[in-house]
Amino acid sequence: MTYPSIRDWLFSVKTFAASQLALYIALVFQLPRPYWAMASVYIVSNPFVGATRSKALYRALGTALGAGAAILLVPPFVETPLLFSVIVATWTGTLLYLAISDRTARSYVFMLAGYTMPLIALPTVTDPTTIFDVAIARTQEITLGIICASVVGSNILPSRLAPTLIERADAWFRDAAWYGSETLSGHVAGNALSACRQRMAATVNQLEFLLSQLSYDHTRPEILARTESLRGRMLLFLPMISALADPLIALRRDLHVWPEGLDSLLDDAARWFEEPLPTRAADMHDDAGDATAESLRKRIAALQPPRDALASWQGALLSNALWRLGQVIDVWQDCRALRALIAHETSSTWRPRYRHWRLGGTERFYDRGLMLFSCLVPVSAILVACWLWVSSGWHDGAGAVTLAAVACCFFAALDEPAPMVFRFFLATAASVVFAGLYLFVALPNVHDFAMLVLLFAGPFILIGTLIPRPAFNMVTMLVAVNTATFISVQSAYEADFLVFLNSNIAGVAGLLFAYLWTRATRPFGAELAARRLLRSSWSDVALSASHTAIADQRNLTSRMLDRLMQLIPRLAASDDHRHPSVESFRDLRIALNALDLRRSLRKLDTDVTDAIDRVLAGVSDHYASCARESERQSAPPALMANIDDAMRRVAAHARAQLPGATAADADAQSAPRALVSQRWLSNTLHALVGMRLALYPASSAQSPSNPDATV
Repeated sequence: MTYPSIRDWLFSVKTFAASQLALYIALVFQLPRPYWAMASVYIVSNPFVGATRSKALYRALGTALGAGAAILLVPPFVETPLLFSVIVATWTGTLLYLAISDRTARSYVFMLAGYTMPLIALPTVTDPTTIFDVAIARTQEITLGIICASVVGSNILPSRLAPTLIERADAWFRDAAWYGSETLSGHVAGNALSACRQRMAATVNQLEFLLSQLSYDHTRPEILARTESLRGRMLLFLPMISALADPLIALRRDLHVWPEGLDSLLDDAARWFEEPLPTRAADMHDDAGDATAESLRKRIAALQPPRDALASWQGALLSNALWRLGQVIDVWQDCRALRALIAHETSSTWRPRYRHWRLGGTERFYDRGLMLFSCLVPVSAILVACWLWVSSGWHDGAGAVTLAAVACCFFAALDEPAPMVFRFFLATAASVVFAGLYLFVALPNVHDFAMLVLLFAGPFILIGTLIPRPAFNMVTMLVAVNTATFISVQSAYEADFLVFLNSNIAGVAGLLFAYLWTRATRPFGAELAARRLLRSSWSDVALSASHTAIADQRNLTSRMLDRLMQLIPRLAASDDHRHPSVESFRDLRIALNALDLRRSLRKLDTDVTDAIDRVLAGVSDHYASCARESERQSAPPALMANIDDAMRRVAAHARAQLPGATAADADAQSAPRALVSQRWLSNTLHALVGMRLALYPASSAQSPSNPDATV
């Protein structure tokens, strides 16, 4: 068992102090429900200043928006309860959809606005004349809690978010270094590697949300830009190291051919991956460079096969492996340099080593259909719960509806929300017990505010130490918030056991209903999401290889990378083992190679472009068929023949450009109107080799033409 750290204790004491300050001010100003101010502190507090500030701002905006909607909608529709239920459900579902569509901290605005409206509106439908007062009081008390949490968190031993971001990045570096070393050593499968991929993808996904809070941490704009660049290169590392594995496997395992000097090169590259990250100021300057990386690049250049050797499958594989290794080294050097610059917040000049057209995309992937369905579940839950409430005539039934709405909204974005809703139910039931003990056993003996603070201190500070831990965050936060709310501290002691029991049973009943409804309406989990992501990825591969105009290839690449990072954790959680994550990496590589081939078409001669067109058409048809059938299919043999033919034609062009090329070599080209640059020929050959290895991994030992191994 890991005990709370000093940082956990400090956060808990600061949060408790802020909550008691908010409660005291609310009591002094005789606000109607001072306990809302106390509860709000626990909702918005975070161990880090930037996260607390962003959450506080967005909660204030969301509360104001939800309260305003309640004021506008309750009076006109209070006489038509079923119609009003539809309006409340539609409002909540719409705002929830907007929240899920925004993966930054801003999503909190929409989430709060979505469930704040029913929280304020539904309990006042029996007395609509109080809606304005209730909405104003709710806004005032929540704003008071927000201000207290922000002031205390920002001024008393503040903890910045940037060091935590570096800690998360360092965890990724450790995983990436091990993963890269294992790949270079020839280990490409196993549970440990799979788990490492999951952790790396999860870290990259988490960084996106953290980056949206970093601007509230007084971070300079250049540091923000560098952090975005670091995450972009972290996204690329897994696909690139995966692309490097294919030619290395083909050379080592299938062809049993291993060029002299390649072993030592890979060993030294693996050791470089595991070197400590740069810490000295001199290491962060671009002019200083990285001596190890430069040495590795020179050795890669020395091992490059001669141009005429590219006509053999072995030469093409070696060239492809070295080219991929060079890209991995460039990206790793960029990541190391960016991490150092961010950690030391230096203004030193940084120039990237890895420059590519596909960098810079901003588009993200959203499964709009699944998102819409996820929002319809809370909508339907609210409608059914409202119908049961209205039909039964239960006076406190509004509490059941509101907590059901909150629970369904909180976890709507999860693949399997029901277990978390059940934990919400258990935490709330525990809060009812704790609040009852406080209200009917302890509080009758409290006669001043100081004694009240002492009475709250022990349990709330102890619970607060667990809030920073991801495994306990949701449950402990809910226990603290609900206990503070259910106690309903007022300026004078007033407690009625029957009122307490009736109102709180309503909330527990609403959460139990939310659990049962979620379990019934969303029995599927990560498996369905994975299948939909796979089908969507196949459609994008087909698009990449088609003749359809693509408005922005950078954004298409960004969307595919983002979807892959969403898919990897779901493949691990799914029971469907037919689609391992390695296959998804191959899909992405095929799409990127197809985009590279499309860019090469305008630079090549007619006979080569015709062959490449046939390759692209075959890839597009194959993946369109996979998407149409919703099942991965084996690539047709005719497509491999088309790839081999394209490689032969590219090699013929390359031979014709060698010094001393004969007329017969030139005649090998059907239309040698101009010599094509070697760079475009090399890039085209690398793309074709990569596509062949990804589409036909079991045929990497099979020569593209015949046993003579000429391309």
